[in-house]
Amino acid sequence: MTAPETAAPAPPIPAILPRPSAPGRSTHQFLVYGDSCSGVPGGRHEATTAAVNRVAARLDPPPEFVCFLGDEVLGLTTDEAALRRQWSYWFDHEMAWLDRSRIPLYHTTGNHTTYSTMSERVYAEVMAHLPANGPEDQRQRSYFVRDRDLLMVFVNTAWTGLGEGRVELDWLDRVLTAHADAAYTLVCGHHPVFATNGFAGPLVRTLDPENGRRFWDVLRRHGVLAYLCSHMLAFDAQVHDGILQMMTAGAGTSHRIPEEAEYLHAVQVALDADGLRYQVLDTEGVVRERLDWPLRLPPASAWTPIPTGIAPHDRDPATVQAWRFSGITAETGGHAQTLLALWNDDPWLPACWVGLIGPDQELAVRLSPVAGRSANLWRGPAIGADAPFSVDVAFWPSLGPGGFLWRRDEASPWTSMTGISAWGVERLPATAWRSTGHAKGTPDEEPFRGRALRVTAAPQAVAP
Repeated sequence: MTAPETAAPAPPIPAILPRPSAPGRSTHQFLVYGDSCSGVPGGRHEATTAAVNRVAARLDPPPEFVCFLGDEVLGLTTDEAALRRQWSYWFDHEMAWLDRSRIPLYHTTGNHTTYSTMSERVYAEVMAHLPANGPEDQRQRSYFVRDRDLLMVFVNTAWTGLGEGRVELDWLDRVLTAHADAAYTLVCGHHPVFATNGFAGPLVRTLDPENGRRFWDVLRRHGVLAYLCSHMLAFDAQVHDGILQMMTAGAGTSHRIPEEAEYLHAVQVALDADGLRYQVLDTEGVVRERLDWPLRLPPASAWTPIPTGIAPHDRDPATVQAWRFSGITAETGGHAQTLLALWNDDPWLPACWVGLIGPDQELAVRLSPVAGRSANLWRGPAIGADAPFSVDVAFWPSLGPGGFLWRRDEASPWTSMTGISAWGVERLPATAWRSTGHAKGTPDEEPFRGRALRVTAAPQAVAP
């Protein structure tokens, strides 16, 4: 009798490894994911959670540690015994792939797991392995981990003491001050500060705006490299004041936002003296997105002047593209004014347009990758009327919808423009022509109405 054939084991997935660092500087390689909403045998999200975990288990070498950014279990029940069963099933069965005796597992709170005083008490008990170095009334829910050069602070964005969507900031500020010598600082929480894919909503989808502003100011003052979060069921990365917000909420919750654009995933990260790199792996182990942060461009002194008018545009849309725009704005706004347009010889709108819009002459980008479809809009800062200005704009395909960036000058940090799209720079098509000072076609199409417009372009660079 012939033995039944068995499926060959899936091949290992090469992990991104940290680059060599200077003597005495530590490096790190780890896994980040969140939002499985599972813990129920035969439940809606069990199979999808298992699919993500199978990919995580294939990483070679395995991660040094794992950060799970909340909503491990379905929760949201008043039945304490049922909630405890969910946690037991999640740890003992669904996370059985992870050898927690060798690989630490860190967590953040979430709206499915710490939604009442009962659930907070249960959470603290099942998370007894986490450091108890947070505020007295938030033990195991707010805490920090120091590993050589790396500081990771886990904040509680779902504390009943403040209400969902707020962070207690005094403790965070004290921890960051006490560990100012850390070479790398990451802050982890559940709720994003900045909206993703247009899904905004204070306290429910994002942090409370005022609390979020103050939270981000704390991160900025202390030189935090990135804020890692979850909650909204998508993958997203964007930059604000030079700080990366990376959102990963694909660990198994089966619905996505929006379904046609997002996918289940986990994120493998490498950290070294040159920055943070990640790869986003779907349930087949395919790398869907990757990033090398921070953005590095040649000094502005090496950028090339671009004359006003029409010229061929032969830049690869997959590369980072950056321009500096300077001049004096018009005395009044209201009309769309072109700084730069990228287009083809066809009857459709420019594939991409950069300019000023509205009475406050606000920096904006319009992207029209599909002929006959309305453009998607990203907005930057208001420049104002009859004012000298200089602003850099970069297109970074690796950041997707967060990849339309602006900064005031070379010494200023990059910030993502605000949009409501689930896609972005990665859909920029190849274009044959470029025009500066006016849109596609003739000089009277959406012309720049100010004075002394000057444009320079950064050398072409492969998108990291």
